[in-house]
Amino acid sequence: QVQLVESGGGLVQAGGSLRLSCAASGRTISINAMGWFRQGPGKEREVVAAMSWTGSTTYYADSVKGRFTISGDNAKKTVFLQMNSLKPEDTAVYYCAADRLWRGMVVTKRPADYDYWGQGTQVTVSS
Repeated sequence: QVQLVESGGGLVQAGGSLRLSCAASGRTISINAMGWFRQGPGKEREVVAAMSWTGSTTYYADSVKGRFTISGDNAKKTVFLQMNSLKPEDTAVYYCAADRLWRGMVVTKRPADYDYWGQGTQVTVSS
C-alpha cells in the first residue's frame, strides 16, 4: 500500500502562486508515475500534470501549460506542483495520485489508471 498526503493549498488572488506538495509513504517502490488532478464544483476530475517517477516524462493539460510545473524529489518521495499566474478557473480540490503500472515512456492522464490517491487540498483563486 501507498499513502499520499497533499499540502500547500489555500486562498490566493488571481495572478498569484502556490506550491503543492505530495508526500508518498509505504510501498513507494511500486510507484512508476505520479499525477496531479483537480476537481472543481460540479465538474469531473481532470488531470493537471503527470510525471514518471524518474522525471524523464511529463504531461501537462493544455489549460496549465506554461503556468504549472510538476517536479519530484525521488529521495524524499515527494512530488510538487508549482502553480503560477493562477486564475479563478483554477479553483478546485487538487489531488495527487500514484500509478503502479510501468507504461514505458508514457504517463497516463486517466484518473481510473491511478491506484492510490491523496485526500485532496483546496485551492481557491479569487478574482
